Amino acid sequence: MQPADLPDVGVLAAMIHPDFPEDDAVFVERLRLYPQGCRVFERGDKIAAYVISHPWLERAPPTLNQLLGELPAAPSTYYIHDIALLPGARGSGAAAQVVTALVEQARAEKLSSLSLVAVNGSAGFWRRHGFVAAAVPELDAKLRSYSDDAQFMIRDIAI
Repeated sequence: MQPADLPDVGVLAAMIHPDFPEDDAVFVERLRLYPQGCRVFERGDKIAAYVISHPWLERAPPTLNQLLGELPAAPSTYYIHDIALLPGARGSGAAAQVVTALVEQARAEKLSSLSLVAVNGSAGFWRRHGFVAAAVPELDAKLRSYSDDAQFMIRDIAI
């Protein structure tokens, strides 16, 4: 992902996740803080998918539409902030390739887990990729700010 991609990423985010709006500043900041975790996937000359991810603190996902300020000095998980695919890119294997790449990125960072908040009924996809729902009662209110079906999920990996 490059800064020039951000307007298209914002459009995709609004189309794919209309119930989870985020300010453009969130995408700008994530790209600035951790560019290696921000990727776009093109079909032809159009962006068909993107992923935003970065090192973070386990069991403490950022609040939706929140600026981070900085990444933690001692991260304990690799956080998948968002993965979004246009309908035409779904079923192509692109999402599975993204997950594999993110696992490798987490290993490169010497992190032993990946974590995320699953929304839009995506928990089944994440389970198929080794993630498990984690019951963290202190996250209940934060998860409800996403949606009633939001689940905090973790995948442990060997580093």
